[in-house]
Amino acid sequence: MSEVDVNQVLAQMRVLAAQAQGLETARPAQGPGQDFADLLKQSVDKVNATQGEAKRLSEAFETGAKDADLGQVMVAVQKASVSFQAMTQVRNKLVEAYRDVMNMPL
Repeated sequence: MSEVDVNQVLAQMRVLAAQAQGLETARPAQGPGQDFADLLKQSVDKVNATQGEAKRLSEAFETGAKDADLGQVMVAVQKASVSFQAMTQVRNKLVEAYRDVMNMPL
């Protein structure tokens, strides 16, 4: 079996991700894992914001606010639920990948 250089694979993944987003050149990473950590934090923050918005809309509807529409409330709650479930699945896949890497023979 050939030995795989993890840093080289990560660099290739960054380049492919940048190309998929329409960026022709990827900016160099500032340190190992910083880009991924920032991306993960931004994703968690977006999920949190979506849940906060759903809570705000549902509380406004419950109190009888005029700007709260039942359709908007239901859509916001479903968006929050789907985004949380997606984040949970991403976490599960990351844990699974970590376990696979840790169990690889040297």
